[in-house]
Parts: sequence; C-alpha cells; structure tokens
Amino acid sequence: MLKNISKLINGDLLKILNDMGHGDTLVLADANFPAASQGTKVVYTPGADAVQMMDAILSLMPLDQYVDNPVQLMAVNPGDTYVPTIWDDFKASILKNNGETNIEFIDRFDFYDRAKKAYVVVSTGEERLYGCAILKKGVIK
Repeated sequence: MLKNISKLINGDLLKILNDMGHGDTLVLADANFPAASQGTKVVYTPGADAVQMMDAILSLMPLDQYVDNPVQLMAVNPGDTYVPTIWDDFKASILKNNGETNIEFIDRFDFYDRAKKAYVVVSTGEERLYGCAILKKGVIK
C-alpha cells in the first residue's frame, strides 16, 4: 500500500502515469468506448466510473498548461437530443484538481482518431453516455 494514492490507481496504471511525458495523452473511456480496437495500451477499471477515475488520475497527473485545451470531451452526435449530465461532474473534477481549465468538445470520429494516438486508454465501467475524455499530461512546476 502507498499513502495518498487512490485505490482505483493500480500498479500498472501508476507506472503508466509515471512513464507518460509532457504532451502525452490519456483517454478516459466509458463502458461503450471501443478501447481494445484503438491500437494502444488499455487499462481496464470496470469497477469505477469515469468521474471517479478522472478524479484519481488528476490527483496525480498535471494537465498541460501550454496548450489551449488540455481536456477534450466527446461531443454529442449531431441530431442527438441527449444532454450529458456527466460533463458537469467532469468539470467539477477538473476544477478541483487543476483549477480553471479550457475544455474542447470534439465529434466522435475525431475523438476516435485522437484516441488511436494516445499513450493509454483507461476503460471504465461508466454507463452514462458521452463519458469519454482525453487528458493531455503537463509538467509539475
């Protein structure tokens, strides 16, 4: 056991977070996201929702302060009337752990393209729709 590290962060994910460098990206994926087909490392955390994982990850990993939008969320598909309640929870976690941070909303297929270039996908058990985020790692000043 280690002190001050969430039980949601297993040893594999802790090593990956440590190995990531400035500018590397992490995809936080909901349960519907095609994690295995992205062609990158996948860490499965089916017992945690995406907000819990975001909070645990951002308690350890700084966001990139040198880019306009270090957080990208999957936007609602055109024509879909669903209003994602998870976005408010994501914003609260980001504010708590990183302060005011710009967020970009990108369409699903652009999100998939960016996910293929990510360092890792963290696949959660999140069942709320549009519970996917891309986080760009920054530096500790």
